[in-house]
Amino acid sequence: MNRSIIYALILVIICPALLHCQTVRTTQPVKFNGEAQGTYYVVTYFDKQDRNFQVEIDSLFKRFDSSVSVYMPASIISRINNNDNTVSTDRVFNMVFNKSMEISANTGGAFDITVGPLVNAWGFGFTSRIKVDQHGIDSLLPLVNYKAVHLIGNKVYKDNPGIKLDFNAIAQGFSTDEIGEFLLSKGIENFLIDVGGEILGRGKKTNGSFWNVGVEKPSADADDSRTLKAVVKLQNMALSTSGNYRKYFEENGVRYSHTINPKTGFPVKHSLLSVSVLASDCMTADAYATAFMVMGLEKTKAFLKQHSELQGYFIYSDTHGKLNTYSTKGFKDIIEEQY
Repeated sequence: MNRSIIYALILVIICPALLHCQTVRTTQPVKFNGEAQGTYYVVTYFDKQDRNFQVEIDSLFKRFDSSVSVYMPASIISRINNNDNTVSTDRVFNMVFNKSMEISANTGGAFDITVGPLVNAWGFGFTSRIKVDQHGIDSLLPLVNYKAVHLIGNKVYKDNPGIKLDFNAIAQGFSTDEIGEFLLSKGIENFLIDVGGEILGRGKKTNGSFWNVGVEKPSADADDSRTLKAVVKLQNMALSTSGNYRKYFEENGVRYSHTINPKTGFPVKHSLLSVSVLASDCMTADAYATAFMVMGLEKTKAFLKQHSELQGYFIYSDTHGKLNTYSTKGFKDIIEEQY
């Protein structure tokens, strides 16, 4: 999923000099960034001991990749995709797999980690794009069925050996959560984590304000400059955004988005351009953002009426090409500014 949609807008905190008394040092944020999982990451937190945990967090990313990265031939998921019956799963794989199955069942298969063969065929996965037609799609659809994969103990069983798993629409959300758990284990309770646009905010800044993040305005072309559509405050929540306007290809005047409908085998075609999902954890927000892009606006609205634990912000185009937005009540409450 295109994860370069949200920017962390972290306010600079100024340490004031106190008149007629000793100067008091206000805690400054620890902040560092790097590259992981094919994207960027930025971690910001407040720590009275001023510790820097970048080395440890980089190690966490390597552990995630060794388990669930389809780009690493020796990872657990790659070995399962290659039908290596000797491989056993680990905690990371099991947690991502089980959450995926839960969300697949809740969305009727709009989210499906077995969509990998279709994603690859359209050129949005880890192989080159092939010439796609209805016959080719029909030949791949039997391989797309989350119900045909089973985790028993630490072993994965596939009903069809041609099935290939792909955690790309949920793994970054999980890694964001894991970094958050790591910081909490170190006694750090006020932080903002951004892994390729998967955002987790906990606590507050030292001035008492919540973390502010921006939601990007959909652009006409992938290379257009980035502007914001809204700024929201995260109050101990996770935020994930999925969109179809940065990652696509054009052929014969037709634009094909990277979001593939597991039921039809084709890229989605509807007016929904961007979905931002608010949830208690980032793995959940990440996966539902993808599912809602598949479901479209109206089906997602109906779904959210039955799932108050999730909140959403949707950017869509009307029949005249004008951008419009729709927010659930819970999401409206966190919007600071809208442009």
